[in-house]
Amino acid sequence: MKMVTAIIKHFKLDEVRDALNKIGVQGMTAIEVKGFGRQKGHMEVYRGVEYEVKFLPKVKLETAVPEEKLDKVLSAIKESAKTGEIGDGKIFVYSLEDVVRIRTGEHGKDAL
Repeated sequence: MKMVTAIIKHFKLDEVRDALNKIGVQGMTAIEVKGFGRQKGHMEVYRGVEYEVKFLPKVKLETAVPEEKLDKVLSAIKESAKTGEIGDGKIFVYSLEDVVRIRTGEHGKDAL
């Protein structure tokens, strides 16, 4: 099993969720976060004063998937989150040792 974490632009959330639902991903967590990468923020003007925004708003998606679905999940996220502009985000993949469904006590793939 793998944990897939994607940092994406906030306005791409619905597209990514729909793409993952189409390939059978049954659950995910979305968290509003702030951060920066190579983009390094940008300048904004508020009430006539210019200031630097160092941390940009993003959405962090997390979903646990069986290893055999990993390639489809990565493709779905890449295709649906891409704008072609700087700051599209990143995808991280981690190995999961175990998953437990609290309600039933199921472990592993059955818990997904």
